[in-house]
Amino acid sequence: MPTLTSLSAAELRRATMRFRDALRAHQEELNRLNVYPVPDGDTGTNMALTLESVCGELASAESMGEVCHAISRGSLMGARGNSGVITSQILRGLAEEFRGLAEIGPGDVARGLRRGADAAYEAVLRPVEGTILTVAREAAEAAEDALASGPPGGTGDAALVTVLDRAAAAACDAVARTPELLPVLRDAGVVDAGGKGLCLLLDALLEVVDGRPIPEPEVVATPAAVAAHLRGEDVSGLRYEVMYLLEAPDEAVDGLRRAWAAIGDSIVVVGGDGLWNCHVHTDDIGAAIEAGIEAGRPRDIRVTDLAEQVQGVEEAAWVRDAEAAEAPAGATEPVTTAVVAVAVGDGVRRLLTSLGVQRVVAGGQSMNPSTAQILEAVEACDADSVVVLPNNKNIVPVARQVDALTAKHVEVVPTTSIPEALAALVDYDPRAGADENAATMTAALERVRTGEVTRAVRDSVAECGRIREGDWIALARGEGIVATAGSPAEAVARLLDRLVDEGSEIVTVLVGADAPASETQRVREHVELAFPHVEVEFHDGGQPLYPYLVGVE
Repeated sequence: MPTLTSLSAAELRRATMRFRDALRAHQEELNRLNVYPVPDGDTGTNMALTLESVCGELASAESMGEVCHAISRGSLMGARGNSGVITSQILRGLAEEFRGLAEIGPGDVARGLRRGADAAYEAVLRPVEGTILTVAREAAEAAEDALASGPPGGTGDAALVTVLDRAAAAACDAVARTPELLPVLRDAGVVDAGGKGLCLLLDALLEVVDGRPIPEPEVVATPAAVAAHLRGEDVSGLRYEVMYLLEAPDEAVDGLRRAWAAIGDSIVVVGGDGLWNCHVHTDDIGAAIEAGIEAGRPRDIRVTDLAEQVQGVEEAAWVRDAEAAEAPAGATEPVTTAVVAVAVGDGVRRLLTSLGVQRVVAGGQSMNPSTAQILEAVEACDADSVVVLPNNKNIVPVARQVDALTAKHVEVVPTTSIPEALAALVDYDPRAGADENAATMTAALERVRTGEVTRAVRDSVAECGRIREGDWIALARGEGIVATAGSPAEAVARLLDRLVDEGSEIVTVLVGADAPASETQRVREHVELAFPHVEVEFHDGGQPLYPYLVGVE
């Protein structure tokens, strides 16, 4: 194909869709670059879902203005997780630069990359080098240098392909150097996942401009059933049974089946005319539900721990509605300030609504909601002011985008866990304004020390020592992984030994969907023996992936 000297609206649209395709293909590779061995390595997933939203908006866009509006709106409304928010700012910077043009030339690309990089830095409260921000900035600088140097031996601007080539090479080099700038990447032996994902945008542009194929992923996701077979295991060893009713157009169901085929077996999807009954066995609960959210609106979700059933231990299951904003829960009287919280797990939802939360958005570890989903919940609240509790560090930047999209006054209390949310809600006053509530609820976070227990999904190294896949690990807020153990109860004990001191008064333990009753009893016994001076509360949270969430006040 001839090398393009400029990009039309149709070609920009095609490049954006190819970026989406590339992120889909590289999703698992990017997810595996997570620096912690916990089951929330979802950079690739968040970036891919953000681009899915963009491409949904592009469906009917034709002119340059329409294409740029679709990119800007789709990336803003569909942004998921920290990586998705930053990617959305870069795309919106490009779109703003291109919006009024008939054709996009090399100078426009250089200016667009600079505008996108600047917007990404401005969106982050404390920018950290060695991340996607560095990659975006160095790509923009290389494009500007290429433009300034002009064509070899001549005058005028450099060619479009030259500007993109220099930017892509600089981005690739920046990704390779991210471990030099960020010790946590160096220690984990990985590069920055978001930066590597951003390189695919430039690869997609070069494919459209010059016909160069987008690089193939280095890590390809092996379907869970195939991986089990290769290990000589019975595919029925997949841990969880996920079932739900799905409201979705018939044409979306094939995509759900394909997504499920990559993560599980025993797949049954039956129904029609917009309503489907869906069943899968999998080890990845979040991905199984996320596929349903992408296809339509899942509800009546049930997750059963098959291993617990087989062992004859009490069945662990959690039930929730996955609609972003469901029927009002909790107090129904009019309030000055409402609260929207992000959470998963039937017990967790009950706790939140009992403390005054009006709307619960489905989401958490490995399943970050989009800006649009949080906005929908905010708009559904019967109040002019709303406080949002994100309850996950990756969801905080997504939630912060909502205030600019609504006429309501929205404040974000930067909770990173459910125990923090519970502590903040003790100081929630439905009759006070959003500013006052945000101030008092944020201050309440200083009173609580939190942690969580989960299972390592990969080998790693932390300050507490070497971690092997399958180890139980304890994480404390602000400290990362603080201990490893051979059982979940032992991990909770080590976590509490670190969090509880002489001034502690209350310990709250949220018991997850896959927490064996015998292990929970061991935790009770440890608290009673080790900390007789504290009051302890156990609640059935029903959250997946993390069998124990802990708060100490």
